[in-house]
Amino acid sequence: MSATKYTIDQPAETTRTGAPLRAFVRHWMLQLAPWLTLCAFVALWHLVSLGYPAFILPSPLSVVEKLVEKLLDGTLVVHTAVTLSEAIPGLILGAVFGFITGYPIAKSRVIDRLLSPFIVASQGIPFIAIAPLLLIWFGNGAGSKIFLCAIVVFFPITINVIVGIRGISPLLRDLFRTMNATRWQTFRKLELPAALPLILAGLRVGGTLSMIGALAAEFLGTDKGLGFIINQGRGLYDTPLVLAGIVTAVVVALCIYGSIRTIERVVEKNV
Repeated sequence: MSATKYTIDQPAETTRTGAPLRAFVRHWMLQLAPWLTLCAFVALWHLVSLGYPAFILPSPLSVVEKLVEKLLDGTLVVHTAVTLSEAIPGLILGAVFGFITGYPIAKSRVIDRLLSPFIVASQGIPFIAIAPLLLIWFGNGAGSKIFLCAIVVFFPITINVIVGIRGISPLLRDLFRTMNATRWQTFRKLELPAALPLILAGLRVGGTLSMIGALAAEFLGTDKGLGFIINQGRGLYDTPLVLAGIVTAVVVALCIYGSIRTIERVVEKNV
């Protein structure tokens, strides 16, 4: 009888001791997964580059050497700062106008019918086609590039604001009406907190799109910025320089995304 009890209890004991180990392994696998994927990508890139000349597909090492070279002489830092000075204000401007436009559309059917067709139609025009017009109208300075970034960011944030405000439960709205809440109280206590997750999600998307807008504007004509570095490398057939500019742009976009995600977590805890 005791032997039978031992054989029945043993698996349960093993399960209890094995669960923390499995949780520990799962946690570290999730933490290391992006780095393992990156290592696999770099290894595959290196293997493929062995079959091509450097001006077509340089090795990862040559790109890293170019990155270090441009970092040490300060070129990459200066051009990255220029692109950021266009992308971040463009993101803020697009977010502000996206909220100002999206909120009344979500609240009024009349405004929705008036503005929504134009907003949707504007997305049928590639922003790269608008960029030359902006350069003609506003010149080759930072203003035209910031405006292009704002245009790129505007649509996803506007849509997220509309969806977030319209997704609020009618029961909650009725509750605020029965409590005689003012419009400002309803906005501050109900609408903004309820729509905030979607608005911040739109900001995350907009953060990466703002980098795309800045680079696209720089491609068309400028003497500074990451777009200029990529364009310069293309003209010189300096493929490592092109890839160094692309890698830098990706890293900056990830930093913007991560910063907004951090702000989102802080806001979610405090709202």
